[in-house]
Amino acid sequence: MSTRDGEPEPPLAWPGSHYPLGATWSPESTNFAVYAPQATRVELCLFEDVSGREVETRLLLTEKTLGVWHGAVPGASPGQRYGFRADGPWEPARGRVFNSAKLLLDPYARAVSGEVDPTGPIYGYRRHASLGRGDHDRLRTAQRGPRDHDDSAPYVPRSVVVRDTFDWGDDERVRPRTSWADTVIYELHVKGFTRLHPEVPEALRGTYTGLASDAAVHYLKDLGVTCVELLPVQEFVPEPDLARVGLTNYWGYSSIGFFAPHHAYSSSGDLGQQVTEFKAMVKRLHAAGLEVILDVVYNHTAEGSPLGPTLSFRGLDDAGYYKHVDTGHDGATYFDVTGCGNTLDAGHPAALRLVLDSLRYWVSEMHVDGFRFDLAPALTRTGHRVDLAGPFLTAVNQDPVLRHVKLVAEPWDASMDGYQVGRFPPPWCEWNDRYRDTVRDFWRLQSHGIRDVASRLSGSSDLYADDGRSPYASVNFVTAHDGFTLRDLVSYDCKHNEGNLEDNRDGTDDNRSWNCGAEGETDRPAVRALRRRQAANLLATLCLSAGVPMITAGDERGRTQRGNNNAYAQDNEISWLDWRPDDAWLDVYDVARTALRLRREHPALRQRHFLAGRPTVDGGPKDLAWVHPDGREMSEVDWFDDRLHTFGMFVSGDPLRGRGPRGERLSDKSFLLWFNAQAEPGKVKLPRNEWVAAGEVVLSTDSGHPVGERVSAGEVIDVEPRSLIVIREL
Repeated sequence: MSTRDGEPEPPLAWPGSHYPLGATWSPESTNFAVYAPQATRVELCLFEDVSGREVETRLLLTEKTLGVWHGAVPGASPGQRYGFRADGPWEPARGRVFNSAKLLLDPYARAVSGEVDPTGPIYGYRRHASLGRGDHDRLRTAQRGPRDHDDSAPYVPRSVVVRDTFDWGDDERVRPRTSWADTVIYELHVKGFTRLHPEVPEALRGTYTGLASDAAVHYLKDLGVTCVELLPVQEFVPEPDLARVGLTNYWGYSSIGFFAPHHAYSSSGDLGQQVTEFKAMVKRLHAAGLEVILDVVYNHTAEGSPLGPTLSFRGLDDAGYYKHVDTGHDGATYFDVTGCGNTLDAGHPAALRLVLDSLRYWVSEMHVDGFRFDLAPALTRTGHRVDLAGPFLTAVNQDPVLRHVKLVAEPWDASMDGYQVGRFPPPWCEWNDRYRDTVRDFWRLQSHGIRDVASRLSGSSDLYADDGRSPYASVNFVTAHDGFTLRDLVSYDCKHNEGNLEDNRDGTDDNRSWNCGAEGETDRPAVRALRRRQAANLLATLCLSAGVPMITAGDERGRTQRGNNNAYAQDNEISWLDWRPDDAWLDVYDVARTALRLRREHPALRQRHFLAGRPTVDGGPKDLAWVHPDGREMSEVDWFDDRLHTFGMFVSGDPLRGRGPRGERLSDKSFLLWFNAQAEPGKVKLPRNEWVAAGEVVLSTDSGHPVGERVSAGEVIDVEPRSLIVIREL
């Protein structure tokens, strides 16, 4: 057999098949297929433990079909660890950075085992010793050195062969579990949600099984959410520069394995067990009536800038997986609109296929119900421009599997032209940051009247009605994982991110927060009470607005990050939910739970059609009316009164604008919601009309109007500063 560089050639694998990509197990053999069209040689590397040490066996893949190298290996069973080595030209400016000394993860690996050791030779080029954290701008323009020949295998993870079998019982892979109009999203971190939960067995805390525990499920159901949106659970690795200073990418927005559940969240092992454990979690949540949406990060990968590590995609087809620009600098050819060093080229056939195959896998094999796409405009680009009629959205929207699941866009990326709120086509829904900013400004008394507030409360028709979408196209939120928690939003005027070791330069300065009179934690009773009332106002507003509410985990019980508004690197008590009752804002929890119960029980508060401000039947009340504190309907002059910060929102329930499944008229109770952001007490007059004579307070942050109080049309009532009252028709 011929030799190369004086070493014996590795044995050959069976020819195998170029489809499907990844590792596919059968009782006879496991087929391995990897896309690397420009490589001149690809080796499959198998790993096993022998006498306490890991032994690597290399097999030469001799077959190449349509750019895919492939081979089959008898005896390679589920749990087998493997990787690839690809050889070829070293031409960084042309997107060719092959280096057979670097072990590569399979982009289609169903499971990943092990960690990245940032101290090892994980870079494809000979790295200058001075490069380190904080050099991000320089990393974008510096030149890559010559190829590095040190073996990276001891310092990088392995792919794992997985057998895709699981007893799903009657859990169907795709079916509408909860309509968008009925959906309430709860954004949570798999680890952080249960890491400190006293009722979850210690060995299961912070794991997929912990999230599926009785204690966790009971809490979610008791609160009244219908869907958990999981921060990234696809396999990710921390940026090396973070690891070097003792931090990590806790949030997980640093993907490297688009098919693999993150192994660190498994309680049962990382040689494929995490796949079964994830499926069991989904099955348990579904059985409880809860949907599962994944926050997915396809816009970039953990390999970062051109001077980042070579872990997978870069070493297989740098030119195909990443968007490039011709700058004239050797190696500085990445087009970055993610702020993370690279942008996946979702318009390239191989990269687009990777994303679509991954999405279908999570729906078909893992039974998830939908996806929230991080920095979605980065995926839509044709060349370098945003193209909402381009390959990515077109492919997803016509896909027979994906078009039926829940699709949520974060409709902006890190570029000047990436802001696309209100512009994604049906059936996409969107995170609505204009809702967030407007509601925050209203309750901190920084809004200019109520024009924008009214639009956000009623579903943002200015953004979504013109292209035929419904109010639920707007995913409303007041906080998210990125930014202040709700408690910090009412406790801090400024960010306090010193723990991130970036001299407090990271994180946004546009927080639209108000500390209620003292910066940070305080013993002043009046300030503490005001903060709780403000938090309750914000949550109640969110839960009762038209659209889909999204609550950030822990906001409803007063979780704090101590003023850190960019806690992505904090895998500790700053980010984990604190379940101790002594500091929990249980009164805020009760308001949120009550608001969600009202929303669930009353279709008038979760309508799927935009309210039109006119009667639904001749002679009936307007379906939506805005009420001045004087008790009259708002006039044109009132809408332009920048001093107005108290108003009522009347929603008629009889009949509703929508109809039943057989075209029948539907009816419900009518509601009057009073919002008072003023810093002083005030008075409001309940409107007198022929449709509603009396009502009952069903939710209140005003201590003078407790739940159960009866009121009558035409009555004038006192309202406390910064308070909210919800009255239901009797």
